[in-house]
Amino acid sequence: METRQWMSILLILATALMLFIALLSYQKRRLQVARTMVLIMLGASCYALGYAFEILSTSLCGVKLSLQLEYVGIPFVSTLWLLLVIQFTGAAAQIRRRITFLLLIIPVLIFLLHLTNDWHQLIYKEYITNTNAAVPLYTTIKGPFYILHGVYNYLILLFGILLFIPMYLRSLPIVRKQIIVLVLGAAAPMLLNFVFLFGLNVDMTPIGFAVSGVVYVWGIFRFNLLRLTPLALAKVFETIRDGVVLFDYEGQIVSYNQAAEQVFPELGAVRNYPAKGTDIFASWPDLLERISSSGNQEERFSFQHMQGKKLKHFICSLSFIYDTGVTPIGKMLMFNDITELIENEERLRENARQLSQLNSFKDKLFTVVAHDIRDPIALLVSLTELLGEEPKDADLANAEVFQEIKKQVRGTFHLVDNLLDWYRSQNGRVAFRPQAWNLQQVVRQAMSLAGGRASMKQIQMIESVDETLTVNADKEMLDLIFRNLLSNAIKYTGMEGRIEIGAVLEGELVRVSVKDNGAGIDEETANLLTQEELYFKESGSLHAGSEMRFGLVLSREFLRIHGGSLQFESTLGEGTNVLFTLPGFISGGVMRRSEEMEVEALESHTG
Repeated sequence: METRQWMSILLILATALMLFIALLSYQKRRLQVARTMVLIMLGASCYALGYAFEILSTSLCGVKLSLQLEYVGIPFVSTLWLLLVIQFTGAAAQIRRRITFLLLIIPVLIFLLHLTNDWHQLIYKEYITNTNAAVPLYTTIKGPFYILHGVYNYLILLFGILLFIPMYLRSLPIVRKQIIVLVLGAAAPMLLNFVFLFGLNVDMTPIGFAVSGVVYVWGIFRFNLLRLTPLALAKVFETIRDGVVLFDYEGQIVSYNQAAEQVFPELGAVRNYPAKGTDIFASWPDLLERISSSGNQEERFSFQHMQGKKLKHFICSLSFIYDTGVTPIGKMLMFNDITELIENEERLRENARQLSQLNSFKDKLFTVVAHDIRDPIALLVSLTELLGEEPKDADLANAEVFQEIKKQVRGTFHLVDNLLDWYRSQNGRVAFRPQAWNLQQVVRQAMSLAGGRASMKQIQMIESVDETLTVNADKEMLDLIFRNLLSNAIKYTGMEGRIEIGAVLEGELVRVSVKDNGAGIDEETANLLTQEELYFKESGSLHAGSEMRFGLVLSREFLRIHGGSLQFESTLGEGTNVLFTLPGFISGGVMRRSEEMEVEALESHTG
């Protein structure tokens, strides 16, 4: 195979490789660096393919046409590479468009001058037939602008490398390898072009671009080139809120972010890095000891540091940076400022302590007040009942006022009594001791206690509870439930009214009903009784009728403790039917003697 043929095949293969790299870069086109790499590879492909046609050409016209294809890429490749470096390093971000415009002036001029070279010969002065070798067919005499373009390309290469140097020194290992890949990719064609300018007749620069292609493919697949640029990594590194300090394997600081400098201003005072960590952190020997004595294990530790007049608290983590293998090549110190968290915890603990003290004081105050109010009100109830038994003729004029006083005193007493029971239940001071009780005897006992008030209004109370029905309940809670329900029924039932108490067994539950033909429950009270929390939500909630609502709420809570429920059916002006359930069953006999129940009722009434 002739030299011309194998060289052209090699150049076509180089073209295919560069087009492949352009395709890989296009897939990552969201990155500006990747889009620039696409243009570089397309320009280099035009150069290599045009040169392949130039080698195969057999006439001067064919050579000139091939050169026109080559110059679609030749003037722009180096400039695009420098733009890639600028994008990669993040340099001159504010004036990047202006720099791009200035850098493209010479490449565009060279392209136009070559396009019109036959008119002025500023790029190629003359084409001479090469009689000494088959490649190239013609030897060219270079013009002044060809030389200018060559110098421009080498200056661009040098300037790009200078931009890489400071970034290389401060970068992570993976970024350093990406920088090396980009420098090698540019160096290969430039070195072969240098050899062509100073001795070799055959221009091997396109082959150099093939070498660049191999290097770039290696970088893309091996070091994630074009996947996440160092600029993006640097942005993340600088903007994270945690402070980060990077150490190399010799313990020298190679990089840090702004958050770290805010904590340790000494980092910003050093101009040249790498710098010895022992010098920068000399004021914090404990931190240095932690960093140096970590061995090969990652660890977390706390650190305190005075900033001005304020003590700062940090959580530090020391981890290792590994190369592609398992050998550590450096350390990364990260520290998170938790001062605000510590201060908030202190405030929460202090608030919890104060709240505990206030709650304890509230418990004591509520207990004292509730008892101190309950006792004199109970005495007032007894006195009003004694006075009401034998009214004198002189008192008849004030009977209506007296009855109102008696009504208010009794209502207030029930409210305070319920309030104290509710507080004890909420405070966990009510013991729940369920036992089996004969429901009929419990109901009769409650009716006996409420009989005095019912007889004053000539209210008929009817009990229809089967003597075999038994409920499993706490006696104190059960008495409170019936006391509240009967008290409410008597209060809101008019003269010569009627109250019926019944019960039926439904499965494992006994359903009890307390039905009256009184005034019924108004809409406001009905709405309140369907809510979970009724009291102390707003000022003025304890008004007329509160003792009834409170009693029902307390009864509902005690029924829930038993596993039962409370419901009501009411028609305004016609009456109310309160329904509740308790665990129960049919027993074979009376669980307790009625005499004992009556004694208990008498003791409760007199006490």
